[in-house]
Amino acid sequence: MSAITNYLNMVTQTIADLPEEPIRDIIETLKKAHAEDRQVFILGNGGSAATASHVAEDFQKAIKVCTGKRFKVMALTDAAPLIFAWANDNGYDCIFAEQLDSFMEPGDVVIAISGSGNSPNVIKAVEKANEMGAISVGWCGFSGGKLAKIAHKSIVVNSDNMQRVEDVHLILGHLILTCLIDEYNQ
Repeated sequence: MSAITNYLNMVTQTIADLPEEPIRDIIETLKKAHAEDRQVFILGNGGSAATASHVAEDFQKAIKVCTGKRFKVMALTDAAPLIFAWANDNGYDCIFAEQLDSFMEPGDVVIAISGSGNSPNVIKAVEKANEMGAISVGWCGFSGGKLAKIAHKSIVVNSDNMQRVEDVHLILGHLILTCLIDEYNQ
């Protein structure tokens, strides 16, 4: 079997292993947030930061185009000067928690993405979200790490390969968006 076929087979199996009920629950959480004009904050590091930005852009634009009603979605990964200011003065582990402290209200939603589930700044952000009464959602891989344990809702991608986990997280974002649009169009 070629490396290409092997990789595609592994990604296909990892997608097939995604648990349906937690995905449905997150879709309902996001529908409710949109209906109630809540904010949704998305965050992550490295490849997960890119996924956070991509998913935030998709959710914000596509849901508004579909429904005519704005969806207040923000990727906390996109404010580079602010991230560097917090990291320089207070440490890298607070870059997301401090942003949440400034913007978040009880009932808002925080989607935290971490391949390992153990990124200190992601964990600190989820702890802040929980403390402030937000709904925390964790997307992780491997065994879920601490993120899967502390987030109110979580999806653990069944893989111990970071690239597959990151592939599936982006697919998860597109899957959730597609389901939201389908429900709004019914």
